[in-house]
This record gives sequence, C-alpha cells and structure tokens, in this order.
Amino acid sequence: MTRPFTGRHMAAILVGFFAVVLAVNVTMARFAIGTFGGTVVDNSYVASQKFNGWLAEARRQKTLGWTARVSIDPARHALVAVDAPGAVARAVARHPLGRAADIPLRFVPVDAWHLRSVQALPPGRWTLHLTVGRGGREMRLMEIVR
Repeated sequence: MTRPFTGRHMAAILVGFFAVVLAVNVTMARFAIGTFGGTVVDNSYVASQKFNGWLAEARRQKTLGWTARVSIDPARHALVAVDAPGAVARAVARHPLGRAADIPLRFVPVDAWHLRSVQALPPGRWTLHLTVGRGGREMRLMEIVR
C-alpha cells in the first residue's frame, strides 16, 4: 500500500534542498576566504591609467636585448644568469598567496655572467620580482621559482 504525498513530505523536501544549498554555499565561502591572498592592485582604475606606461617600459626593456634566466640551487639560493656582463641585481621574493612576508634578496656575482643571492629562500613556491641593471639601464622581470 502506498502512502499519499502530503504537505509534510513537500516541506521536508524543501527544507532538505535549502539545507544542502546553504551547506554548499558556506563551504565554498570558507574555501574562498581561506585561500584569498589579497588584491593584485589596490585600485584597478589607477592601474588601468598606468597600463600604457607599463607597455612603453616593456618595449624599452626589450630594446636592451638582455635576457635573464632565474633558477634555484640545491641550497635554495636564487641564481640569475644574465647575458649582460657586470650587471647587478636586486629582488624581492613574494609568496604567491601572500601568506609569508616578502623577502628582499641581495645578489653577489659568481662570475661576469652569473649572480647568486646571499639569502636562501624558504621551501615552497615564490615569485621573484627581479631588477637587473647595468650602466644606468634596467630590466625588470617576474619569475616563479620552486
């Protein structure tokens, strides 16, 4: 014998449905808040006004003809290979999610073409904001190292 579908059944279905929706929303919101590392730019309008200047700077940098390769040695020191002999470098290592403090890096020359950071990086993934200069000219780049 089948029981008739009543208002209580419909109420239980609606309450169950909205309970599941609410639980999923709360879970997703907690994940989103827990992994949010901050904003990329504080004011997107101001950043958009600077965009053309950034493009012009990138074109000037490209005319230098310099290339730089960044790697990490086994002791977790940043290594920079630059095809501009005698160049100097400075960098800031930033955690991609902003969970760790920025680490300023100072470099010493290994030879005319290679530089090595004095400080070792902690384990994990880091974004190096690197500035390489020689003779008053600079090249900037960002590299992700692990």
